[in-house]
Amino acid sequence: MRDPYSVLGVAKSASEGDIKKAFRQLAKKYHPDQNKDDPGAQQRFSEVNQAYEIIGDKDKRAQFDRGEIDAEGKQKFQSRGFDGFSGFEDFGAAGGSRGFRSSGGAAGGGGFDDILNDILGGFGGRGGARGSAGPGASGFAGAGGAKARRPSPSKGANADLIAAVSLEDILNSGKAQVTLPSGKTVNVTLPKGVVEGEKIRLKGQGHPGDQGGPAGDALIEVRFKTHKLFDVKGSDLHLDLPITLYEAILGAKIRTPTLTGAVNLTIPENTSSGKTMRLKGKGLPTKNGGHGDLLVKIQIMLPPHGDDELDTLMKAWREITPYRVRGPEFD
Repeated sequence: MRDPYSVLGVAKSASEGDIKKAFRQLAKKYHPDQNKDDPGAQQRFSEVNQAYEIIGDKDKRAQFDRGEIDAEGKQKFQSRGFDGFSGFEDFGAAGGSRGFRSSGGAAGGGGFDDILNDILGGFGGRGGARGSAGPGASGFAGAGGAKARRPSPSKGANADLIAAVSLEDILNSGKAQVTLPSGKTVNVTLPKGVVEGEKIRLKGQGHPGDQGGPAGDALIEVRFKTHKLFDVKGSDLHLDLPITLYEAILGAKIRTPTLTGAVNLTIPENTSSGKTMRLKGKGLPTKNGGHGDLLVKIQIMLPPHGDDELDTLMKAWREITPYRVRGPEFD
């Protein structure tokens, strides 16, 4: 250990205020948190700490100046009259432990911890100010090393979740139920005009952080449940509506399901299979606050079994009123 006055860059005649000022400046300059890419700064920071531990304390400074302790605070052997341990004070009281005191007579009033905590609190906190000033002491990794610190708190990972929602839920409740990583089940409000694959972010509802860090977010992907009647295309719904041959020829009113209840759909006379009819506003909500449409496609269904009368009618019809349904491109 070098001469503590030299380490702090002050003369032996320096006042307590000058010593304290020099320590403040050097501690800020060489603190490990400010010099993470400079391993040498940790050694210099340790030297500054130990130098102030000696000459920043009124009693220890006097002992050092009289040659009773060395630069590391160790008691020196008496030059004569040595009898066993009579030349030593208690190591714990005289600084032989090399540890920083939690309180005491540091220069300018206040303990060493209080001073270092005051000037370094912005980037080290009280935990960063405490520690040993010398080799082999608790809190430092090796000789002159930086104080061993706990890993910094880190944010938890995001949780990717899936919310399977029915078309009725989208239109009526506007909510989806999901179970979070914590095991808690919550109802999530769906955005207006939600589309399949859209993601909803719940901040702080993901996996927990490390070392007390904040939790990640929950990213909820919306998936539409398959519906037994309707297909979804954007905000529109599509429905295949089966009708009989006579309903197609004679016309009819057909009870047609929608997400908000059934309606009576008028089928005009002579309606062909494949014709699409539109029920406005019977689709899913849109981003602008409106609703899409329900598009109903007519499917003419023949009887499930043969019918002699129908066969006779169709044969006569074919003879009396033939008509073309395929263009020349089919020839």
